[in-house]
Amino acid sequence: MDLRANVVARAALCSDEVERMFSLYAASYRDTARARFLDDLGDKTHCIVLRDGDGTIQGFSTLKLYETRWRETRIRVMFSGDTIIDPAHWGTQQLAFAWIRHAGEVRRAAPAVPLYWFLICKGHRTYRYLGAFARHYLPRAGAPADARDSIDAAAQDLLDHLATERYGRAYDRVAGILSFDVPQGRLAPELASVPDAHRRIGDVAYFLQRNPGYAFGDELVCLCELSAGNLRPLARRLFGDA
Repeated sequence: MDLRANVVARAALCSDEVERMFSLYAASYRDTARARFLDDLGDKTHCIVLRDGDGTIQGFSTLKLYETRWRETRIRVMFSGDTIIDPAHWGTQQLAFAWIRHAGEVRRAAPAVPLYWFLICKGHRTYRYLGAFARHYLPRAGAPADARDSIDAAAQDLLDHLATERYGRAYDRVAGILSFDVPQGRLAPELASVPDAHRRIGDVAYFLQRNPGYAFGDELVCLCELSAGNLRPLARRLFGDA
């Protein structure tokens, strides 16, 4: 089936589109509530929408683009919210490709301002996009546990700052985990299940080791600089000269 993804301003989504997105969300998560979904969506600035040939939304990824200051330097942040694809369409990369193209456009709009991808992962599928896109990101297998080398130390400090700024005490700096007293959305059992073959994949094994409570809604907090020099070849081509 022909699938296409494009970026839309969150405010441009019509009610029928939002309703379809909620239905995909409710099928993927437990602890769902329309009010919570709408509140979270309202905090975002953009949405990458995956549609089939009939125009029906089959997946989406929300994001919030914002600017802040870090150590007296202006930076921009692309914060990823929910990313959901109907299981019938797993395997398509159109949503991911549209996301990285959009990141390149954001970077070219202000090339002198560092751009970071800030995301929280409650599933290994989302986490694996970091390694598919980038060379350096946190946390990752092989990086020092305390991130004390020159590249990772600064990134870890920024990650901790962004997570604490947004989530406060819900963020555990030592574990690098975001955990809420009341679950904010646990994966549906069929999505939380990890096949044995997947568990043998390095990035999946690492994610499960770092976030053992993922099935209970715990989220691994991650950070990646979005620059051409930090991206792998395919992602860099899609990102463009930025």
